[in-house]
Amino acid sequence: MKIMVIAGSPTAESRTRGIAQYAAEVLREMNVEVLYFDVGIDRLPLFTGDATSAENETVKKLADYAEQADGFFVTSPEYHSGMSGALKNALDFLGGKHFKNKPSAIAVAAGGGKGGINALANLRTVLRGIYSLVIPDQYVADPVNFDEGNVLVDELAQTRVRELATQLKELTELVSANKAKN
Repeated sequence: MKIMVIAGSPTAESRTRGIAQYAAEVLREMNVEVLYFDVGIDRLPLFTGDATSAENETVKKLADYAEQADGFFVTSPEYHSGMSGALKNALDFLGGKHFKNKPSAIAVAAGGGKGGINALANLRTVLRGIYSLVIPDQYVADPVNFDEGNVLVDELAQTRVRELATQLKELTELVSANKAKN
């Protein structure tokens, strides 16, 4: 089984990356092959709908990982009551052929005294729009859940991310088994 973990923050110092890295670690402990894509490191060009952008090496990597993936763990910061523009840009390069009938888990890093729920709702809407099976559970991490290096250290926060990863793995196994039957 392959799960694509997407770290959706464009910033160098990112709590979102801390969630994504922890989720990737947990999934690897569950013997899941992780395809890790970080929009802050794997910089994409601006999506314009132009077919030539598909020739970009980073776009190819993104699309290749998404095609291989059986499921997705997607993280984002909350920017102005939505997901990050960098994450939305990455998702715009993808579509139903990458996400259709594949489970997704979502988690957000809140900041600036805001709760993160709007980014989760925004992310859920976009993923449903590209036909992903977004699991009902979701998670918002607060700044206090991280150390100074943006590592997710709070035990309750780690438990919540582990629960999400477990639910994602279980649903992905069920969906994959059903696809194999048909």
